[in-house]
This record gives sequence, C-alpha cells and structure tokens, in this order.
Amino acid sequence: MRKTPTAGTAVLACLVMGVALTGCSDGGASKEPSAAQLLDDANAAMSDLTSVTIETATRVTGGEDRSSHLVTDLKATCAYRTVTASGARLDQIRIGGADHVRPNRTHMEESGRKVAGKGEQELWVKALSSASQPGDELSDCTHDFTSFGKPSKGESSEIDGKPAVLLKVADEENKGEFGFHVATEGKPYILKVVYKDATFHNTTSFSAFDEPLDVRPPDEDEVVDMSGTG
Repeated sequence: MRKTPTAGTAVLACLVMGVALTGCSDGGASKEPSAAQLLDDANAAMSDLTSVTIETATRVTGGEDRSSHLVTDLKATCAYRTVTASGARLDQIRIGGADHVRPNRTHMEESGRKVAGKGEQELWVKALSSASQPGDELSDCTHDFTSFGKPSKGESSEIDGKPAVLLKVADEENKGEFGFHVATEGKPYILKVVYKDATFHNTTSFSAFDEPLDVRPPDEDEVVDMSGTG
C-alpha cells in the first residue's frame, strides 16, 4: 500500500527542491500581482526614498525642447540644471535655506537682461529659498510619485541593464499615454516614465536611489549675495 505524504513531508520536499511548484504553497501556484498593485508598490518605494537623481527630456511639437537634471534629497536640498534647445541654461543649488542660481549668457539674453562683456556669465546669485516664486524656473527639490488612472501590463524590458515591467496608463483627457517602467528585481523602483501625446514626448529617468547626496554651495568668490544673510 502506498503511503500518502504528510503535510510536513510535502513542505520539506519543496524546501529541499528550492523551487515554487504547484502544490507547494497552499495547494497552488502564487498569483502574480496586478498592474495596479505593482504601480502602488512602486509609488510606495519611491515615496520612501531619501535621495534620487531625476533626468528629464521633453520634446514639444511646435515648441521648445528642453532637458533637466536634478539630484535631490526630495525635501530641501538639491542641485538642478535645466537646458533648452537654444542653449539657455539655468543652474540652481538649494541648500541651507538659500538658492544659488546661475543663468548663462543665453538664458539672460532671452530673459531680456543685459550681460556685461562678451564671455560666459559665471556668477551665482544667492537668495533666500522662501523668496522663490512660481515661474522662476527653480526646483523646490520635491517630486510627486503618485500616479493616477487604471494601469495595464505591457511587455518586460530592460532599463540600463535592469529588468523591468511596463505599466501603461491612458491619459484620456489629452489622448496620451504614460508608460511606467518598474524594476522587477530588488525594490520596485520606477526606473523610467515615458509620456506621449500629440504635442509632448517626455521621458523621466530615475537613478542613484538612496545614494549619499553630494550637494555643496558654490565658492564664495563666485557668489553675489542678495539674500541679506551675509
């Protein structure tokens, strides 16, 4: 007569084999998480970050293309640069409650400001971060990782050599689509977000998750202090 394996024997067999087989876990194979759960997990992982590098590239039909680079603690310390297709560049360092801002010559000329001499503009202007206003082109060092809409799974991919799954979310209002590339190994970080509609094509890439932040103010001899703090 054949002896029926006990529950303990079955569990031991699964542990020895080291593989997930049907019948080794509550009588069936584990269920894959839904697209919504994957995106919720990704948003949670990103919201727990203490530092990250964010790069964007935006192409605009009939408008001006631009790119940006942000290294941030997602709170109040960051280094930011934005560059347009015309070559206008704006650098910002926010640290210790102050913004150090350096527009290049092209940026200043396009903003209607005169620049002395003929060389590049290299000086930084220091001002209190609390004095910044919407439209100043400055970063507040934060980033919202909350997504919206109903996601669906796309194809698996690799982002900079890291395996990822594509989660697609329709933007019905603008007839566009978001594509969230979420890491499938390690923490479920969002590695890249691509947005497309009839006018915009924006790519946002994330890296250097929780790495030590190296943001320092510029040298004092390069700074014009307008903050009133000395």
